[in-house]
Amino acid sequence: MLRKFLSALSSSFPADDEQAGHFPLADLRTDPGTPQVPAVSYELRGFRVLVENSRPDIGTDTVLARLDEALGLIDRYQPWRLRHLRRDLAQFRVVRFPCRGAFIPDERSCVTELTFLARTDITAAPVASSIVHEGIHARVHAMGVRAEGRDRAREERLCRRAELDFGLALPAELGAPVVDRATQSLALADVEVAPRIDWAEAGRRQAMVDRGAQTGDRRHGLE
Repeated sequence: MLRKFLSALSSSFPADDEQAGHFPLADLRTDPGTPQVPAVSYELRGFRVLVENSRPDIGTDTVLARLDEALGLIDRYQPWRLRHLRRDLAQFRVVRFPCRGAFIPDERSCVTELTFLARTDITAAPVASSIVHEGIHARVHAMGVRAEGRDRAREERLCRRAELDFGLALPAELGAPVVDRATQSLALADVEVAPRIDWAEAGRRQAMVDRGAQTGDRRHGLE
């Protein structure tokens, strides 16, 4: 199931894409010791949510509750963004992945990463901000902008500005981490705001973290 998902993701972007959309499938194969799990379908706030929970130490109820909380923040503070998401997305995918979020054009899916949703050291605001970010990619796609003609750095800046706008709409304490992260990202040069990502290394790091989680050893990386 995960292999099919990654294949769809990889084929959704042009070969010269330098942003978080070019996924060499061979570099993102799951660790041989990690069991493949089926996707289970749920519904949250009118969205279909497909969950592939490959981590026995993470409760599916926990990640669904955090996703619901994040969508609730968007609905409360910028409800028009949630309306856009309902038009532009077909579903959410909750899956183990080397980054916190992604948009899959061919599926019109928003990926929200499994361990990101399970984190207890952050509030739901950064999760909601990540969804807002991917929602801009979804909106650009819905407007018919061709992938090969996009200015990736410009599109990333649109996403970061949306994050900033959302963070400023939240209560100050809740929105502060969102505002800080977006502000720092907007100050980066184009090559940094839309960097080339080594997905082979990202996949290896993910596999190492997951092995550490299975053995209780957390020294190998951060989720």
